[in-house]
Amino acid sequence: MSNCCGSTCESKTETLKCECPVCNQGALPVSKKTMMQHIKDVWCYKLREELYYFCRTENCDVVYFTKHGEILHKTDIRTRIGIKEQDDSALICYCFGVNKTAAATNKVVKEFVVRQTKELNCACETANPSGRCCLKDFPKFKS
Repeated sequence: MSNCCGSTCESKTETLKCECPVCNQGALPVSKKTMMQHIKDVWCYKLREELYYFCRTENCDVVYFTKHGEILHKTDIRTRIGIKEQDDSALICYCFGVNKTAAATNKVVKEFVVRQTKELNCACETANPSGRCCLKDFPKFKS
């Protein structure tokens, strides 16, 4: 089972930000294993042995990139990137199939995902294209 959302989530790589070559916003590294789960026809790419970064900017078409100019766009990815999609059916929790609407309108959904995450029943580090905990993308509920 994954420990993606436990105390090790804030690893040293979290500080290795790099600017996206298109939108110039900071991006965090993502593992090659995570990327390979989301790239269309991954066998067609010669993925480098270097750090890849995930661009979280909503209106930027870039998903993954390297410091040396390799860029993978939304069209190169088989997974819909929820934070880059406008419609409410886009996923924000890839582990349990939670879309934006369910997360925003049903507090029980977030409570379920929080509980499952604490029990290490999630797979964020590979299921989420960012390689990070899906809970970071949930809307904030007022208690």
